[in-house]
Amino acid sequence: MLRCADGSYYVGQTDRLEERIAQHDEGTLGGYTHSRRPVELVWSEAFDDRDTAFAAERQIKGWSRAKKEALIRGDWAALQRLAKRSGGRGEALRDADGPSTSSVPSAPQDERREEIQVERVGKIPAHPEEPLSLSKRRHEGPPTASPVIVLVRPQLGENIGKAARAMLNFGLAEMRLVSPRDGWPNPAAGPAASGADVVLERAQVFESVAEAVADCAHVYATTVRKRGVTKPVLTPEQAAHEIAAQQGRSAILFGPERSGLETEDVALARAIVTVPVNPEFASLNLAQAVILCAYEWSKHRDLAVPTQEEHLPPAPQEELEGLIGHFEELLEPRGYFFPESRAEATRLTLRNVLTKPAWNHLEIRTLRGVLSTLARPPGSRRR
Repeated sequence: MLRCADGSYYVGQTDRLEERIAQHDEGTLGGYTHSRRPVELVWSEAFDDRDTAFAAERQIKGWSRAKKEALIRGDWAALQRLAKRSGGRGEALRDADGPSTSSVPSAPQDERREEIQVERVGKIPAHPEEPLSLSKRRHEGPPTASPVIVLVRPQLGENIGKAARAMLNFGLAEMRLVSPRDGWPNPAAGPAASGADVVLERAQVFESVAEAVADCAHVYATTVRKRGVTKPVLTPEQAAHEIAAQQGRSAILFGPERSGLETEDVALARAIVTVPVNPEFASLNLAQAVILCAYEWSKHRDLAVPTQEEHLPPAPQEELEGLIGHFEELLEPRGYFFPESRAEATRLTLRNVLTKPAWNHLEIRTLRGVLSTLARPPGSRRR
């Protein structure tokens, strides 16, 4: 559990804790913590297997702020007392500062359904409901959650990994797989993901498209072929705008590499997403198709633009005046401002030229270094 700079909490699970915390703190993962840095690790626990860790994550993220802080303190008596109190009130729990946030996008659970037996060792019990099978995974989400990326019968592990990389580049982290040809997990996916392991770790597997999108109110099918179905046809930009504006979970379907989505798959969707392509060469790589949709969705998110962070602010006026004065000092003895009747207009033009670029302090320092070098006699060296 991470405490964010704004006082909210982020709950997630990983098998590489230190690396993942560093990524959250550096902002390379995007998402919830990106605009709430720095973050601080306030609680962690090791679990025997990933399923148990997922179950604990889903449970903790629905807790109130008071319960989370009791967990951080290790106050097990307070945890049990808060569980009973909230169960008696019958309230659905959320943090005081808004919805609890987690890397598993599911809705806060009502604690009336939880029989909490918190042990002194600090372990968090799994939810008493049925185990998560391929066809019975519970994944309810907040009303305006990020879209789910559903890969239908993907063939190559490499393409699944590349799709995961494309997703995380633009702030998407929930991938669902429908009957992957080579099973799951696939050892070829990890290297191709190039560090987007968090997406692969949380990928869920389903036996059918219908099961994969059962919790989604809005389903979009990506295809460039006519499938004999009459549905609205949208560009990725239009689809992203709809997803960002509407309530309920959304899913975007991507078909297998060889043939794309079948007509039966498209029939489950409410709209088709397609892009204008060369009709003589219309096939897109799976990851390319994913990145087109993910990029358009990212326009509705507050993601960082790395190159913008490198821009320095304009230098203060004092430094700019120093640069202008340096130019005038070198140009005056060489007759640049002749004739005298035009000197004032020439100086004003020079000032306008040097003012327009909004130089930062490093650029001004560089220009003044150039001027100083040009002022020295030829052949002389800087000491």
